[in-house]
Amino acid sequence: MLALEPPFPYTQLLDAEPESVLPPQPKSVRDTGLPQQLIVELAAKALYLGGKSHLPVLTTRLHLSINVLREVLDFMVAEHVAEVAWRGDSDIDVQYQLTSTGKQRASAWLERCPYAGPAPVTLEAYRAMVERQALQAPPPGAEELAAEFSDDFLAPAVQRMLGAAMHAGRSMLLYGPSGSGKSLLARRLGGLLQGLVAVPHAVVVGQDIVQVHDAAVHRPPSPRQARLSQPSPERRSSDPRWVLCQRPVVVLDGALDAAMLDLQLDAASGCYRAPPQMKANNGLLIVDDLGRQRMPAAELLDRFAQAQEAGRSVLSLAGSYHFHVPCRLRLVFATSQSPSMLLDEAALRRVGYKIPVGALGTASYRTLFRQQCLSMGVAYDETALRYLLDELHAGSALPLLACYPREIIGRVADFAGYLGEPARLSVATLEQAWVSMFADAGTRTVDDVVEPRIA
Repeated sequence: MLALEPPFPYTQLLDAEPESVLPPQPKSVRDTGLPQQLIVELAAKALYLGGKSHLPVLTTRLHLSINVLREVLDFMVAEHVAEVAWRGDSDIDVQYQLTSTGKQRASAWLERCPYAGPAPVTLEAYRAMVERQALQAPPPGAEELAAEFSDDFLAPAVQRMLGAAMHAGRSMLLYGPSGSGKSLLARRLGGLLQGLVAVPHAVVVGQDIVQVHDAAVHRPPSPRQARLSQPSPERRSSDPRWVLCQRPVVVLDGALDAAMLDLQLDAASGCYRAPPQMKANNGLLIVDDLGRQRMPAAELLDRFAQAQEAGRSVLSLAGSYHFHVPCRLRLVFATSQSPSMLLDEAALRRVGYKIPVGALGTASYRTLFRQQCLSMGVAYDETALRYLLDELHAGSALPLLACYPREIIGRVADFAGYLGEPARLSVATLEQAWVSMFADAGTRTVDDVVEPRIA
């Protein structure tokens, strides 16, 4: 029977270097906070699936240091689970393989749990790291918000509400007509989140593994952030079970249902997938198109609001085992529906800030249109823009929404590219783009628009 040693309180390592984003590298199995048996099983699975392997290859696969793996492999050799297949001149130039007994055990371990990925961190360590990083998050100020939204033409009152909500960490509801830029605005709020965070590849909860790191959400540091986060030469190496990331921005759309807010068992990989609120810890969680999800809007809002207020989310494993993880995030809802029609008064009170996002003023729309022409390489014409405003927009009573300039100019460029001509604004090209955008464009027909264009 493989022996177990009481785990070391890993949080002591986190406290050892409080200024560092990533925790220091454990020097021994005990320092990892994990039971030795768990690491033995992961190493055996890696050898079973990969065959004879070099020690450095195993460290890369399991995200454990050479010292930790050497300790585990020495133990496995002593227990006749593994053996040295080849040894070179250096201490790390060693190949290991499983014995016949080891193959039998590894097969049984894989059948019980197919997970053979990076070594996890403990639930205690994950909780401690999230709470520590939440305290270290600098609140955005007026200068940061002004810089981020310098080209968005937001009304000063809207800017102040966004800034106050982000500074206080309170939830917000962005509402307004479809196309007013709510979704883009919500995503750009993520640019106000400063600093980097450490995200574990996985967390162990009892006998189960929860995969937390998601490459689609947890983006690597920018080159500038990477330079600034370089550890000092005297600092020890970091724990490879953690990944240095930008603060996450998680977006949920109309496909969301209640089941997606809990752990999702992936039978193929043998682990659970973390729910979106867990992935969004120390970042931003956006619920877009509120009211279109496959669960009542009030129920969805109440669930997230309760978790944010309590600072923790309760999750469930198979067998009805419940545990909690921190819920330290900023929460943004966006909807095109009327808030009073979508939510009752009690639900609306749970939202910190209700922020209207409407149509642009004429001056802002003009400026945005000129900027989009410049960025997309379309020759600008003031007469054509005046026609767009006075005839097309005014004639159809369509508001000056932030989504229109890019869409209209993009279509002008599409038609020009198709015809092999330089892209430029004109009454004809704007008419052509307008008819192609709207199903009901009044009395204009495609032939009416195209004929002057190709004459």
